[in-house]
Amino acid sequence: MKTKRKRYNHQTLYAERQYGLYWYDWLWALARPLLICLGAGILVAGIALTAFNALGERFFWPVDEADDTPVSFVVESGSSLTRVANKLEEEGLIRNRTVLKYLVDFRGLSQKIQAGEYSLTRAMTLTEIIDHLATGDGNPITRKITIIPGWKAEDIAAYLVREGVASSSDAFLAICGDWQTFQKYYYIDEVLKAGNWSERKYLLEGYLAPDTYEVFTTATLDSIVQKLVSQTETVFGAEYHDRATAQGMTMDQAITLASIIEKEAKKDDFTKVSAIFHNRLQNNMPLGSDPTVKYTTNSEKMWLTEDQLNTESPYNTYRRTGLPIGPICSPSSDAIRAALYPDEQFLAEKYLYFCSTSPEEGTLVFTKTLQEHEAQVAIYKPLWQKYDQERGV
Repeated sequence: MKTKRKRYNHQTLYAERQYGLYWYDWLWALARPLLICLGAGILVAGIALTAFNALGERFFWPVDEADDTPVSFVVESGSSLTRVANKLEEEGLIRNRTVLKYLVDFRGLSQKIQAGEYSLTRAMTLTEIIDHLATGDGNPITRKITIIPGWKAEDIAAYLVREGVASSSDAFLAICGDWQTFQKYYYIDEVLKAGNWSERKYLLEGYLAPDTYEVFTTATLDSIVQKLVSQTETVFGAEYHDRATAQGMTMDQAITLASIIEKEAKKDDFTKVSAIFHNRLQNNMPLGSDPTVKYTTNSEKMWLTEDQLNTESPYNTYRRTGLPIGPICSPSSDAIRAALYPDEQFLAEKYLYFCSTSPEEGTLVFTKTLQEHEAQVAIYKPLWQKYDQERGV
């Protein structure tokens, strides 16, 4: 008996495919899109990797991964980001200066690039170089020093010693008496020509202008002092010279008065205290300023003794009329202005006296007559004495 063979035609084949008669059809239907996605992903990844490597080699990668030779790179004080980027590219430490600038800006580090001397290598990545420059882990080539208004030369000397700028206070104070070095400044030369400068405690007292300075770490102490003295000319400009002349004062007299004002009051009372001193000078009265006595006796007491008040000194404004022989501290620009522009109302109303109230607050009370002044002193004197006792001075 013969077996009947199944005949296939196109219709039968279509039907079998339609109803899944081929077992691998469903598997292919499932795998096909996955294989397409996988292939596309591999292709995209390959293209991206190729592009990434190309960009890295051109812009980001180290200039030479095998070169660990240290290269000294200096960022000068005040250098712009553009200048730093240009210099890095010129010295062969980065591949592209523009990319460095964009990356620094993107990371918000454009204002954090610090002056200093850095040890870099051509094996460092762009990011590593940026991090070094932004964290300032190199050797600084500059430092900042801040001179506070009201500081005496001795205060400045002690500060510079603490900051490691001066080897000793004596070294700084010796420079403050070096007339040969500083006579080149016209305002110091005027002091020298006055003839009595040798009686001053320090020639440069009052001319070490308060400010924040940036100086090289290698700067000599002499050059730093010259920087402070030079700043005085910037502060005491043409307007102040004209005003001083109109007031019948020299520059030195204006700075001397300003130094007393600086030590006597807070900024809000500067012009009022100035008016009182102007009125006293006009009446040929002693200024009677405690800070001038404290300057010559090195006292920190609020209530000065009779012996201290009677100290013989060209700075003692209780025993001598007029201004002391020279400044007693470094005055602020506000104090200098107040010395030249006293309070007009206090001038007109002839105020002649003032005294401290609460030592902690540093406030002042102003009066016109000696009787009024003595009444105020009687009120506040116990506070001053208690304040001295608590501080042990």
